[in-house]
Formats: sequence, structure tokens, C-alpha cells
Amino acid sequence: MAVKRRTFLQQAGVALAALGLSEAGLVWADRCQQVLAQPARRKVALLVGINQYPESVCDYTPVRGAALNGCVTDVELQQELLIHRFGFQPSDILTLTDQAATRQGIEESLLLLSQQVTAGDVVLFHFSGLGSQVQLEGGADFQQSLVPVDGLLPTADHPVIQDLMLDTLGLLLRIVPTDQLITVLDTAYTRLGRTLQGNLRIRSRPDAPTGMLTAAEQELQERLSRQTHFSLAQINQQWRSGLLPGIVLQAAAANRIATEAQWNGFSAGLFTYALTQQLWWASPATTLWISFSQAMGTVKQTAGIEQQPAIGGQAAQKQKLPVVSSFNPAGADGVIRALDDDGRAQLWLAGLPAGVVENVGASLFSLAGTDNTPLLQIRSHEGLIAKARTWDGKTPLQVGQLVQEAVRILPRNIGLTVAIDTGLERIERVDATSAFASIPRVSSVLAGEQPADFLFGKIQSGPLLAAALSSQALLANDDTPNLDEETNPSSQSSYGLFYPGRGAIFNTLNQGAEAVKTAVNRITPQLKTLLAIKLLRLTQNQGSSRLGVRASLEILAPQERLILQQETVRAQRTMPTTKVATLLMAEGTPTLAVGSQIQYRLYNYSEHPVYFLLLGLDTKGNALIFYPNLAPTAAAAINPLAPSEAVTVPQAHAANWLVQPPSGVAETHLVCSRAPFTQTYQVLADMPGKVPAQEVAVLLNPLDVVQAILHDLHQASSELLPISDVPSDVYALDVNAWATLSFVYQVSGLAQELGEAKRGFA
Repeated sequence: MAVKRRTFLQQAGVALAALGLSEAGLVWADRCQQVLAQPARRKVALLVGINQYPESVCDYTPVRGAALNGCVTDVELQQELLIHRFGFQPSDILTLTDQAATRQGIEESLLLLSQQVTAGDVVLFHFSGLGSQVQLEGGADFQQSLVPVDGLLPTADHPVIQDLMLDTLGLLLRIVPTDQLITVLDTAYTRLGRTLQGNLRIRSRPDAPTGMLTAAEQELQERLSRQTHFSLAQINQQWRSGLLPGIVLQAAAANRIATEAQWNGFSAGLFTYALTQQLWWASPATTLWISFSQAMGTVKQTAGIEQQPAIGGQAAQKQKLPVVSSFNPAGADGVIRALDDDGRAQLWLAGLPAGVVENVGASLFSLAGTDNTPLLQIRSHEGLIAKARTWDGKTPLQVGQLVQEAVRILPRNIGLTVAIDTGLERIERVDATSAFASIPRVSSVLAGEQPADFLFGKIQSGPLLAAALSSQALLANDDTPNLDEETNPSSQSSYGLFYPGRGAIFNTLNQGAEAVKTAVNRITPQLKTLLAIKLLRLTQNQGSSRLGVRASLEILAPQERLILQQETVRAQRTMPTTKVATLLMAEGTPTLAVGSQIQYRLYNYSEHPVYFLLLGLDTKGNALIFYPNLAPTAAAAINPLAPSEAVTVPQAHAANWLVQPPSGVAETHLVCSRAPFTQTYQVLADMPGKVPAQEVAVLLNPLDVVQAILHDLHQASSELLPISDVPSDVYALDVNAWATLSFVYQVSGLAQELGEAKRGFA
């Protein structure tokens, strides 16, 4: 039964007074009453995002007036997902952004929310913004906090910490009377002395302030401790051990960074975008563990091992996480957000991978729940919003209708953007800009200012370079990293390429001194490899493909077990159920030890023969390909996988497939098609050298090969396309014709002699 406004305000006033909070909270009570006064068994969310931190709060000069750029987008990403995929009512979602996200506002909103929900209700709390370490006067250890928009730094005249302490948040979560509680924190608590990690913006204060808590914060902690019967020490231990109520999803594990990335037209938290995008694709059988694992892989592709998302909470200890029930069973890539007067539909496309959104072109979409007949074609797009017209100009549309990808249109002239590290001297940046300008399909920008695919910088020779070459983590065992090498670079250094999160691409590093232009010329072949991988990633579509395939990555030795599984969730033919969810719940993105024996297994559940290729990027930065046939010729491409059949890769001599050093992040892409890869095999046949069947080879011409794959997928789609006049400067890929399943995993272990062992996909 809904609570009347007057009764709600009276009850809220009594509750706030009992907790020692100001009567100004009644303003929040008024708004929360409108949001939360709904029948029981509701789904309620409080979403907080802060970009506009003043310098007196964030402790650095904001860029273009904003300390961060993606936190308000994170709120929007969550809001659209909750409404259109998980059945939240818009009136049950309270958002606090920028100036509204004060410490008092956040705390009081959580207090009021806890009084209006009951057992069985679903509650989601999301925070995107800065985190911080703080040193309380008299305390021996650093504590962690969320930084509200009014979290002013302590001064000599007013030495007070005004953050929302993480222990306070833990107590607030303890009083929410439901076990269906999900907490998402896209922030971190490292103090690195800088605001950029490569081309990514760090979501934590650069330094740790010292001061004392406000009297109001201390009193709130004391009252909540009495109410919950948990001490601050116990709550602190629950944060460390992952035993808080419900499910807690964090963008960064302890002593790791959380970052936000920028794409063309928008910025967002790397973790929030990856997670919400995977949840748009989720089916009723998808557990949160699976979506989290997929999101974690996406994060590592960009940020490397420096950002390690974490999942915890008491509910996370269960084999099957309590995922929000009764959500729309049809996976989607977006939703009709608005209808313009000129008949165009505004599409929200956050269900697609960010790279695909950037290059969406004139792609075709169908309405979810239909026969996948293309109905909408994109005419323009900016950021995550696209303008589309109906195919026939007559079909009535409604706001809130889910849309699914039908035909992916990709430009043929996609290029590579390299960010130039701000740590380089001005003359080095000028020389690098000039050198990159002469390379076809490669452009450069200054790190932190525009989107980029990779980073050009340098790493000091000696201990730091050795650490990078052995893929050591960025952070030291204590939670204070050594910044000397980065802030005081030696003239004896190596230029090279890095992932956006500044993880080294090892085969681009060189321990000898060289000029910038010489270094750029040296790494030009690797730039072609990275462009090839970018194009290959743009074919990833396990969430939108309707070609029924499933693939798994398995370890055969030292102990046989399933590591990862991918499948096309919208396949027209029903796949057998699997217990993989319970097998994949331990680690998120899996870690494979150097020397592990691996294989892939592919199942064809479609009604068509399936041709496939296996390509990847190893931890050194080499492009790899698996040869499934006796000879890499066009004629060899005639042996597809029949319907209802399975195949292991490799089929023989699997003992030779071992995970190779060094440590780092590796990725493999299994590209499946209804038609042969005719042009691809011709390109492979022209590659110098002979490669035995059932083995992996380093691709000497990866860009040529991947462009041939795109051509073959375009040809495979041609007979299925609803349009005949496809422009010659694009690839048109029908979701019925192909599927690309992607595997991302971490490799760990010291380099070791592997004798005559053959190369594996790592």
C-alpha cells in the first residue's frame, strides 16, 4: 500500500531526527516519497554520478571544467538498462548527479530508501565518481571514502574530512531490509599522484587528505552501529572479505585503479559500460557471474591488469546469483527512446560494444520479438544516440520498443588512433605527431584529450622496463606505487606502444636509445597488427548473432577443466542447457598459468554447415592464426562443421598446445560463417612459409587477413541482405550469416623453457 505524502514526511522527519540528521533532509524525503511510494515487491534504484567536482574537492585542476566526464553517462546507462531490460518503473529510480550528489543527500536518500522497501524488494545502489584514501588524525591506517560533490578537502583552518566514508556506506547497506541488494561502485581508492593512466582518466583522488571526520558523520556511524549491531571494525572487515549484504560489484579490487574511457561523442566508466552492455545481451539463463566475467574481459582488453574489477557480497557466495527476476527475456541492442516530429526514431544503442557504436554506419535494426526482419535504418548518430527511419515509412513505432541488430554496416576505411603520452617532452610529442602523420590509416592525438585505440610513450630502461617485460602489476605490494620512474624519466628509455591503460605491448619495446621518428618507423608493422585486431574486435557479436554456435576454452593439463564458454544467445535453434555458470563462478576473467595445455571446442547448433577460423593476439602483441586444414589454400576451405556436430581445436596433437609466456592479457576470436572463407584462404596461401595443419602460426600479414575475413563475411551475407544497393565503401554483415565469439584471459607465470613445445593461443 502506498504511503501518503504527509505520513511519509512525518515518518521521515522522525527517522532523520533519530539519526541526528538535519531537517533539510525533508527536501529529499519529498522526492524519495514520490519515487518509492509504490506497492511491495518493487525494484528500486538510487543512482549517483558526479563529473563536476570543484578543485577544492578533487585536489587537481579539472579539465575543461569537469574533473571527470563519464559519471553522469554511467547513471544514464544504468537508468536505461533498469527500465527497459529489468522492468524498473521510472518513478522508482532516484538519480543524484553533480550538484545534487552531496554527502548529506546520498546518505539521507539511502536512509529513506531503507525505510520504504521490504523483504523481497530489489534495491540497486550505484555510485560513479571519485574515491579516495583518507588519513584520519590519530589513526594508523588509511581509510577509504566516496567523494561527494561537496567533499571539501581539509584545510589548516578547517581540518575536516567531508567525504562519505566507506564504513558509513557499509552500515547504510546493512539497514536495507532485503537480501535482493546490488551495490555497484565505479570508483577506486588508489593515490597515484596523477589523474591519467595512459589515455584513461583515473577515478580517485591523486593524494590522500588528512583530517578528522565531521561530527555529523561520526554521530551517524555511532547510531547505525547501534542499530545494526555491527562495529566499524566489523564493517571494515566485511569490505575486505567481501561479506557485505547482497551483491557488491566494484570497478576495482583493492589497490587497483578504476578508469573511465572516452569514445566518439561520449565518455563512460570502463566497467559500467562493459557491464551494462553485457546485461543488455543477457538471456533468462544468463547469471550475473557470466555477465560480470564478460565485462571483466572487456575491461582488461583496454586497461590491462592495472584495473581488476571485483565481485563480492554474501549473495555472491552462492552458486547461482540472485539476478533480477522477471526481466524482458528478449536480449536487445538498444531501445526506441523518443520519436521525432519528422518521423525519425531516436535509438539508445548502449547494448552494442562501444567500438561498434562508434562505427555503426547505416546499420539495420529489427524490433525485438519479431522475425528479425530489418525495419529501422540508421541515418545519423552522435555518441550513444542514433536517428533512424523505418524501412517502409509506415510501420508505427512506440517509445520503449526494444531493437535488435539485423545488419551491421562497417566502413571499409576504419583507421587507428594513437594517443601520444603526456609524459613525453614537448619536442618528443611534436616529433611523434609528425611521424604518425606519414603512416596511412593512422592518426594521433594527445593523451587524455580525445578517444584513441592505443598509446605511444616510453618506459625507462632498467628495473621498470624489466618489470614491464615480465608483465608485473603497476602497483606495489603496499598500496603506494613508486612513481619515481614515471615522473622522472631517464634519457635511457624505450619508446613503444601501450594499451590505453598503459599496459606495455611487449614486441614494440626496444632497450636501445633511439630517436622518436626511428621508434615510430620501427613499430609501423605492429601498428598494422593492432589495426587488424581492432577490425577483428568489430566483428564480435555473440549477443546479436542468430547463427547457432557455442564454443569453450578448456584446460587439458595439469588438470582438465572448463575455463570459458561463449554462445550466441539469439540463435534461431535452441541450444542445450549447460551447467557452465556454476563452473565459471570463481575468478571472473580466468587466469591461465604459463605451460597449461589448452584446447577449444566448437559446437554447431545451427541448421547450416559452419566454417570457422581462430585468430588471436598473444601477450607479446603478436597476431596468431590456427590452421584447421592440411594446407592453407582456398580448396581446403570446403570442410565445414556439419549441423549438430562438434569439433575440438586442435583435433590432434593437443599436447603441443601450451600457454606461452610472458604474463599479460591475451585474446582469441573464433569467427564462424555460413559460407567458406574463400578470399581469406587465398591470402593465407600467399603468406610466406609453410605451416603444418592443426598448429598456430604468427601472422605476417594480419591486416590483409582480417580485411579478407571481412570481405568473406560480407559475401556470406550478400544473399541474406534485404538491400541490393550496398555502397562499395562499406561491409554489410547480416547477423544470420556470421558469429564471432571472443575469449579474453590473463596469462600468469614466469617465463620458462618449454623445450620443443608448440605455440598455443596465449
